[in-house]
Amino acid sequence: MKRFIFVLAALFMSAGIASAQKYIVVDSEKIFRSIADYNTAMTTLDTLAKEYQAKVDAAYSEVESLYNTYMTQKSALSATSRAAKEQEILKKEQAAAEYQESVFGNDGVMMKKRIELIQPIQKRVFAAIEKYAQEGGYDMVLDTASNASMLYYSEAVNHTQKIIELLK
Repeated sequence: MKRFIFVLAALFMSAGIASAQKYIVVDSEKIFRSIADYNTAMTTLDTLAKEYQAKVDAAYSEVESLYNTYMTQKSALSATSRAAKEQEILKKEQAAAEYQESVFGNDGVMMKKRIELIQPIQKRVFAAIEKYAQEGGYDMVLDTASNASMLYYSEAVNHTQKIIELLK
């Protein structure tokens, strides 16, 4: 019986503690879109990505052209010439793949540019969210933009607009 009362008391205490936690909900996507610098950075990144993609496409197009030319001439070429052409095509294809990786890879030009342009804005937004949460005495901040499993929340706990105002 004592054990049952102890478990029941522990259950009520943990329920009381859980309900005492204060939390807010924010939409970080909406916050980022409200910042002009972020929108400018994203436009810059999109423009750069299109330029680099055009260069990558041109490199692969050259490889495809060389391959098509090789296939039409293949029967007329000697074994040595065929091997040389195949090596040339493989080298061009490898160079195109390496260029693509150097631009769009994890350590590529685009990732470095993204870090350069976006990271300072992210730091500013996350610092504002943290400051707002600390000043309001909130224990937890949930982000609706990155939490696809959140099925419902009350607008009363959505503080996105207040954080946007804090950033301005």
